[in-house]
Amino acid sequence: MSAESEIVLLAVVSLLSAYQYGYYARLVGKSRMKHKIMPPAVTGHPEFERTFRAQQNCVEFFPIFLVVLWIAGIFFYEEVAAALGLLYIFARHLYFRGYVAAANDRIPGFYLSLLSLFLLHAISALGITNSFLKKYLDVNLFKQVHHMF
Repeated sequence: MSAESEIVLLAVVSLLSAYQYGYYARLVGKSRMKHKIMPPAVTGHPEFERTFRAQQNCVEFFPIFLVVLWIAGIFFYEEVAAALGLLYIFARHLYFRGYVAAANDRIPGFYLSLLSLFLLHAISALGITNSFLKKYLDVNLFKQVHHMF
């Protein structure tokens, strides 16, 4: 099996999330034009401000998402990491759409995105711990748990 086939799902989820962020940037531009807010201004009509803040908040979390997605996929299971990555993308969609409508409507998407990030963090840590123990102490937690069931 080639190295590329080992990470193809992570690559697909990463690319989808990049397209999503590009789309959000486009929506900010459209809102600028709609409300006649010229760069570099970031204040003006409330709808523009919500759209801009939603996009900026998503951008702020993007590096964290990519790091834990890839670590989880490489050190844990690619399929699980990719599924949680898709959940994160969906959660960010709910967050963005909710925030543009009304600031308080962002909350469900925000909590769902935090949950998916937390799970990605947890399986990243578990995967790294297992790899560390396997390499330095010859202990494979995943194999031991698998034998238990």
